[in-house]
Order: sequence, then structure tokens, then C-alpha cells
Amino acid sequence: MEKELEQTQNGIIKVVLFGPESTGKSTLAKALAEEFNTQSVPEFMRMYLQEKWDLHNEICTEADMLPIAKGQIRLENKAVKKANKILFCDTNLLQNWVYANVYFENYTNPLFEKYVNKHEYQLYILCDIDVPWQPDDLRDKPYEREKMFVIFANELTKRNLPYLRVNGNLNQRLAQCKPILQKLLNE
Repeated sequence: MEKELEQTQNGIIKVVLFGPESTGKSTLAKALAEEFNTQSVPEFMRMYLQEKWDLHNEICTEADMLPIAKGQIRLENKAVKKANKILFCDTNLLQNWVYANVYFENYTNPLFEKYVNKHEYQLYILCDIDVPWQPDDLRDKPYEREKMFVIFANELTKRNLPYLRVNGNLNQRLAQCKPILQKLLNE
């Protein structure tokens, strides 16, 4: 079971798009992957929960968190093999851990937490809430965006993780990311 949560390490720089719902993470991940001629990893939680909603009209439960974590790592490990020097992850286990702790107060799972702490990423791109909130079947916090942003930012600070806060439209966000990412690639 633990093998399913192991992160493939092969010298590829891993960057996570991080932050609350509807902040442009998916759009930016795809745009960055295109800009740097590499791969992006989709958000497994979204695919998993959309299917659960579509098939059974059910929402996320605590029991879903470990299968979601395994699915996210499976997608990441597959993409890292095809990546060109850098990989853009539209979420990671830490993002899922934050959500688990917001939705399921005092969520605990020692195995999940072990891998949240063990996985390594060279940069987190924290997406600001300055883009319009877009409703869909899964998003449910349009009036808690500031609160959620603070929770995500605090998690990065608490863990002393390297991050870049981006804001503005897609082109502005790309312009903010490019020099930092180029520097990472040149190190």
C-alpha cells in the first residue's frame, strides 16, 4: 500500500500549483507546461469526485482521501517520466491534506500524513483569489475565498516551503512565474 504513495525521484524539477478552488491553478499549470515544453499533472481529486457526483450524486467523505492521494501520485509518477526538466502539478498531497483538514475537522491518517511530509517539490505557486470564482458541481466556497487563501498560505509558511504568490490574469501570472522558473532550471 505504501508503494502507491511513493514519489518517483528522477531529477525533474517539480512545481505545484497551490491554493483554494477556482483560482486558475489548472489553467496556469497547462499554460506553464506549454510554455516550458513539458508535462502537467491534472488534479485527480477533481476527476474522482466529479465521477462520484455524476454516478451516485455523492460528495467527498473521509474515506475518499487515501484513494485520492494514491490517484494523484499515480498521475504524477506517470507524468514525471515524460517531463522535460520540469513538471507542473495541478495540486499535490499537501493541497489534498489542507482540504481534508478544512472539510473533516481534525482529519488524521498517519499514512497519508507521512507522505505529505515526505514528498518534495522545488516550488509552490500560490494562486491568488483575484480571478472570478466559477461555479461547478464541486466548488462550494464562493464566500470563503479569503479565509481559504489564508489557510493555504499559512500552510506553506508553517512548513517553510518555497513559494511564489501570483495574481492577475493568465499573462500576468505567466510573466511572474517565468523568471523564477528559468532560474530554477539554470541552477
